[in-house]
Amino acid sequence: MSDRVVSGRIGSGRIGSDGIGSDGIGSNSAAARFGAALTALSQRLGHSFVDDDLLRQSMAHRSWCAEVGGGEPSNERLEFLGDAVLGWIVADIAYRQFDDLPEGKLTNLRKSVVNASALADVAVELDIGPCLLLGKGEAATGGRSKPSILSDAFEAVLGAIYLDAGTTAAYEFVERVIGKRMRQAVQQLHRLDYKTLLQELAVREFDSAPVYVLREEGPDHAPHFYATVLIGGRAWGEGEGGTKKQAEQVAAMVACDALAADGD
Repeated sequence: MSDRVVSGRIGSGRIGSDGIGSDGIGSNSAAARFGAALTALSQRLGHSFVDDDLLRQSMAHRSWCAEVGGGEPSNERLEFLGDAVLGWIVADIAYRQFDDLPEGKLTNLRKSVVNASALADVAVELDIGPCLLLGKGEAATGGRSKPSILSDAFEAVLGAIYLDAGTTAAYEFVERVIGKRMRQAVQQLHRLDYKTLLQELAVREFDSAPVYVLREEGPDHAPHFYATVLIGGRAWGEGEGGTKKQAEQVAAMVACDALAADGD
């Protein structure tokens, strides 16, 4: 990535710094710090951008764009593109590398890595959060660690890489940062299903992960487990079973149905 910095602006909009997006920071030093942060991010991504502005735009949350004005584009269009590119690449990797999996298992595999929670984890590993351009309010309420914002930013980054260098670069990036997770997920496909689906729904709808509260009854040689799943402190489902995992799966299934009904 070049060291070119437009004084106080990203493309045609002002840039922020100090982690990193806030209005009214237009100094050369702030611009230089942000440029350095993006250079470091580019290195972590393993991609040197021909068009630096694509990476800059991928960091621009709509809350920051609303504050700085001037028609500064947010990362939402890049996120849209990145989401589509990610779905194709993950499906292609799954099909080619796991040729013994039936269609249903391939779908579960894709869901296990293409969801807001999993992508937010990847964004954390890449340390994307500190580079985000956020509005003051969003930054003050922990926006840099919100799964929904981080996962959207990751998809925007992928969209930026795709536009900057094409399908091969995008494919190699996804294989590098998600391929290992896919291989690990294959070993746990029997655990996915409703718990994975609920994880995605909870993060998307509430920006919060499900919490399972377990209760055990019965003798040691024949225990029975009861699970309650909470999202944002509210109970959404209860389940029971002969193991903790079974009880949690049933609770997750009930919660998924409840969320679906609540959204109707």
